[in-house]
Amino acid sequence: MTTEPKVSVVIATYNMGQYLPDAVSSVLKQSWSNLEVIVVDDGSTDDTAERMQIFAGDDRVRYIPTENRGQPKAKNRGLTEANGDFIAFCDADDLWDPEKLQVQMPHFADPKVGVVYSEVSYIDQDGSRIAKPQPYDRHSGKVTNHLVIKNFVPFGTAVIRRQCLEQNGGFDEQLPMGIDWDLWLRYSVDWHFTYAPDITYIYRIWPGQMSKNYRGRYDNAFRILNKFIDQHPGAISEKLTARAWADMYVSRGMAIAGGDRAFVEPLKDIISGLSQDVCYWPAWRALLKLFLRRV
Repeated sequence: MTTEPKVSVVIATYNMGQYLPDAVSSVLKQSWSNLEVIVVDDGSTDDTAERMQIFAGDDRVRYIPTENRGQPKAKNRGLTEANGDFIAFCDADDLWDPEKLQVQMPHFADPKVGVVYSEVSYIDQDGSRIAKPQPYDRHSGKVTNHLVIKNFVPFGTAVIRRQCLEQNGGFDEQLPMGIDWDLWLRYSVDWHFTYAPDITYIYRIWPGQMSKNYRGRYDNAFRILNKFIDQHPGAISEKLTARAWADMYVSRGMAIAGGDRAFVEPLKDIISGLSQDVCYWPAWRALLKLFLRRV
């Protein structure tokens, strides 16, 4: 009889039949034996159901087809079905390293730790490796002050303690984007995060996978930050609040500058950022970059 705590792995999927079986198989190949995989099919119209038949005889896998209700509701359905003391995630087009849980689970020996996350590598649509730099610094411990500036936790790498879910809730179903950042911000108030630098997650980059709706992403990011500040007064200082807003405006401005080749709208955002925190040097750097592009 295993003494390993049970880990429930939630995979929410929509029309990912071509990749989903590989994702499920990669989780089942874990050296950590006590786990279950919960696949919530958010109304797929491709051959997902047929492809999942290969797991029909494996009692570790539960396939739950639902009507199309969106990613947050699909993920929450997976959370309600989870039986484990710990919960992890895998996107339907990504892969796990076989030692992922062996690497991350020991960090939960510290009862203050609610989330353990790790590093990623990248592959293309055919499974070939892609070299890509790590975009953000990673942090451990009480991470709220870092997290309000950037979401540095790669979603699929995270393993969470069930008590996080019970104490701080699941995904916000009113948010179409950014649901992981919203979740991490809420968890960071009461729990420590631990970064394991091992590469345990393989992220697939392929044409058409991501929304190019950067305006929508930032609309939701503004909403998430505002919600967090309103619901957790005193969680961060006034100075850090100003810096978080400064970074938000500057990041949106540069995204619009790059995506739309615009000038006036990004300029307004950068100025708004500086009005929040005139000492925020990335804003001045962005301003210079914006003017150099125009020359």
